[in-house]
Amino acid sequence: MNKLIVTGSSGLIGSEVVRYFDKRGWKIYGIDNNMRADFFGAKGDTRWVQEQLINNCDNFEHVEMDIRNREGIQELFKKIKPNYICHTAAQPSHDLAAARPFDDFDTNAVGTLNLLEATRQFCPESPFLHMSTNKVYGDGPNNLSLVETESRWDFADEKYTNGIKETFPIDQVKHSLFGVSKVAADIMVQEYGRYFNMPTCAIRGGCLTGPGHSGVELHGFLSYLIKVNLTEKEYTIFGYKGKQVRDNIHSYDVARFVDAFFQNPRVGEVYNIGGGRANSTSILEAFNRVENISGKKMRYKYDEQNRSGDHICYISDLSKMKSHYPDWDITKNLQNVFEEIVESWEKRMVV
Repeated sequence: MNKLIVTGSSGLIGSEVVRYFDKRGWKIYGIDNNMRADFFGAKGDTRWVQEQLINNCDNFEHVEMDIRNREGIQELFKKIKPNYICHTAAQPSHDLAAARPFDDFDTNAVGTLNLLEATRQFCPESPFLHMSTNKVYGDGPNNLSLVETESRWDFADEKYTNGIKETFPIDQVKHSLFGVSKVAADIMVQEYGRYFNMPTCAIRGGCLTGPGHSGVELHGFLSYLIKVNLTEKEYTIFGYKGKQVRDNIHSYDVARFVDAFFQNPRVGEVYNIGGGRANSTSILEAFNRVENISGKKMRYKYDEQNRSGDHICYISDLSKMKSHYPDWDITKNLQNVFEEIVESWEKRMVV
C-alpha cells in the first residue's frame, strides 16, 4: 500500500489531498495541530475538518504534531518511511507574520527544512511536493503597466495576457515577512532537489479556495467574502478601489496536480498554479457574482490603505505546468467554485 504524509491535513488543500488519495486506497498520515486556531482564533479552527476526515476516510490516520518539532518529525519519518510527501502546512497571513515573525518563519521556513531533511534521511526517493505561494514574487507584479477598467485592473502588456510565469523575478521587491519565509521554503525545496537529486516540487499557488476553506479576514479571500455576504455583515475593501484581481483554483484541481506530480515526478521543479485568466476575478466582480447566487446585497466599506505588498493584479500563467503535465487542466470554473462555497457555508449554519 502506498503511504502518504500530508502536512496541514485539516487545512483547505491538505484535507482535499487526504480525501483524494483516500478514495484511491492509499494509507494517509495527516500531520496537523490546529495551529490555524492559534493564528486566527475560533473562526479559523479546523478541528471540524479533522473530525470529518477521521469519520469519513477509511485509510486516514491523524498525527497531532507541529512541523517545528524536529525530533518528532524525524521519528515519524523513520517509522513510516512514506512513499510520498505533500507539504501544505503553513502560517498563511501577511498581517500575522508581521505580528508574530518568529512563529511565521519557524513554521514556514524551518518547518519545511525539518520535513525535507527527514525525507532525505529516511526516504530520499519519495516525491516531495510543497505548497508554495505567488507571494514569493513579492509586489513585483505591481510594477507592471496596468490598465483600469470599470470593474478591475489588468495587465497592459500583451506579454502577460496569460499571467505571470515562473521566470518572473523574486528579488529586490517587497514581500511581507510572510512572503520572505515562503521564499526561503520554496528555494529550499528546489535546492534539496537539485543538490541531493531528490524528486521535489514547489507549486506557487494563486488564490486557493473551495468548500473546505475556513476563510477569515486575514486569509481566505473568496471563502471569507462569501461568508460575509451570507451573514449580511460588512466587508472591508483595502485599497485599489476593490478592483484588485486574483485567479482562483478549486482545491480539487490542486489535488489532481499533486497526483500528476506523484505519478511523474521531476527534480527541483517549480510551477505556478492558479485558476488562470478564466478563473480570475476582482473583489467588485466577486460581489456581483455572489449576490446573483445568494440573492443578498453585499454590504461593504472602503479603506483607502491597501495591505502592504498586496498584489493589484495577479494571474497565474499555467503554460509550463500544462506543458509538463498535459493531462492536467482546470476542471472547476469560477461559477462552480462560488456555488460550492455558498452551499458549504449554508450547511455549516452560518446563515
